[in-house]
Amino acid sequence: MKPKVLVTREVFSETLAYLNSHFDIESNQEDYILEPDALIERARDKDGIICCLTDLIDKRLLAHCPRLKIVANIAVGYNNIDLAACSARSVMVTNTPGVLDESTADLAWALMLSAARRVTEAQSYVDAGLWKGWHMRQLLGVDIHHATLGIFGMGRIGQAIARRALGFSMRVIYHNRTRVDAEIERRLNAAYASKDELLAQADFVVLQLPYTPQTHHFIGAMELDKMKASAILVNSTRGGVVDDAALIAALKAGTIRAAGLDVFENEPQINTGFLELKNVVLLPHIGSSTEVTRRAMAMLAARNAVAGLSGAIPPNLLNPNLFG
Repeated sequence: MKPKVLVTREVFSETLAYLNSHFDIESNQEDYILEPDALIERARDKDGIICCLTDLIDKRLLAHCPRLKIVANIAVGYNNIDLAACSARSVMVTNTPGVLDESTADLAWALMLSAARRVTEAQSYVDAGLWKGWHMRQLLGVDIHHATLGIFGMGRIGQAIARRALGFSMRVIYHNRTRVDAEIERRLNAAYASKDELLAQADFVVLQLPYTPQTHHFIGAMELDKMKASAILVNSTRGGVVDDAALIAALKAGTIRAAGLDVFENEPQINTGFLELKNVVLLPHIGSSTEVTRRAMAMLAARNAVAGLSGAIPPNLLNPNLFG
């Protein structure tokens, strides 16, 4: 008898074909978000769950799913999963690192460029029929080239963002829990800085931190006050790393110049204060959303599930302690 696996959100036809060759699949191809009770009901007899960041995998779900052996998240971040609770029940948890690094870095740069050059504001200006011709001070933005880029979180995606800065002749500074190897710093022309030094010096502050209790509101009113009035903040990692209410207040007051956001606290709900501002670029969490990348993410999660339910150690296991 094949193991039973729940796929909680819509995936691609090749992913389903691969999974069907190994498992008895139940798939939510209608792609509605499964509320906690509905998720539990559909998962209670499953050996595996292939899920997304919209799915809460917590102690309550685990208590109702005694057969569960693996949770394969189609994401790098896994703050939707109680990893400790899964480990306590010997449930493997995997993610999808690597395949989305470059696409997510591209999106961070799209936010930087859009906020710096007022792209969405200019689009609205044209759409509204307000453009009457060229003039000298029309929608003046700021330069990215030769500016200082500050990156919080110098993992794979942070390094990909920094690598792109070389082409813009930017000075790169970064802050990380641990300093990266000297060779990486040399290759990226990046210098380590304290949190306060980065906030004070950077023209562009880009966040690439995981969301954890320790990074909750990593950027709040106090941090925004330490930034340059001309600075631009980019959050392309996870909502909750930024205090959205404090950011709205800072953007209104001119504490910082602008922001580019792909993620929000309590998304998909969004603080309506953002909608009243012109100096913010708002995107609906599309950091990894390219055709190639999303297909690769879904297939990697599927391969993790196949490995885990075949008795092998999945390649992207987040709780390797289960295997000693």
